[in-house]
Amino acid sequence: MINILLVVPAIVWLLISVIFYGFGEYFSKVWAIKPSLSTTLFLIIFSIISLLTWLPALLHRNQISIMGTIWLLLATMATVFVGVVIFHEKITSIEWAGIIMALTALAFLGFYNPK
Repeated sequence: MINILLVVPAIVWLLISVIFYGFGEYFSKVWAIKPSLSTTLFLIIFSIISLLTWLPALLHRNQISIMGTIWLLLATMATVFVGVVIFHEKITSIEWAGIIMALTALAFLGFYNPK
């Protein structure tokens, strides 16, 4: 079973995880607008799938600090996409600067390899 999980590259697992995370973010916003049991269930389902598809990425490179940071970078981009593109949230220039700095920091942390 583990070998099957290793056939799919780590970045693919991370992208699948972030896609499900993005759906979870969508349903969390929908839930915040109008809470309901069905929205709560969708949110839970997508969050669980996101978690489960994150785990195989760790099999490829068992460094949670690096893989987690890359995942956070992708998840931050998904969250901003859901908020700005789907829900048309307004972000000020200062907030955009903060988002860009956060993404830059995550990129440095995630892709820096001193070896």
